[in-house]
Amino acid sequence: MEIAKLLMERAKEAGFFEYGLLDTRDLVFYPEVRDMCAKNTCRAYGTTWACPPAVGTLEECREKVLGYGKMLLLSVKYDLEDSFDFEGMTEGMHSFKRTMERFESLIEGEVTDYFIFSNEGCGKCKTCTYPDAPCRFPDKLHPSLEGYCFMVSELAEKAGIHYINGANTVTYFGGILIR
Repeated sequence: MEIAKLLMERAKEAGFFEYGLLDTRDLVFYPEVRDMCAKNTCRAYGTTWACPPAVGTLEECREKVLGYGKMLLLSVKYDLEDSFDFEGMTEGMHSFKRTMERFESLIEGEVTDYFIFSNEGCGKCKTCTYPDAPCRFPDKLHPSLEGYCFMVSELAEKAGIHYINGANTVTYFGGILIR
């Protein structure tokens, strides 16, 4: 079975809302996105192996991504009580990470050469070892799309999936690179 088709089947099984395939040659890397990371609005910059600067320079990120041929962009939409439902947004963020873990467990043994992006840093450990010691779980470390300088709204458009899914919703994104 073609690997992209297999991944789409596993994405559906894992519970993703939408997914779409991209050619890595069509991806644009935006230094401005990395600049947004450096402003530390999410409070993860320089605190985790899953976010900049630990993920590498823009050039290193580009080189890694372009070493793969395709990216399957993945999303899950979460309903909120209202647009100020921070608790719902936080639960969605954690739920998305669990969906990514479920997806990875479904493809283990079927796909061997891949690289996964998740959302919002890592969160596996209560306190990250960065920068003082190596990551405790490097095989399960999934950086954010933004940390690799992607404009997620643009990725969604190119993949043919929705970036905004209506009032009182939040949508989280991840992806998988394949050769």
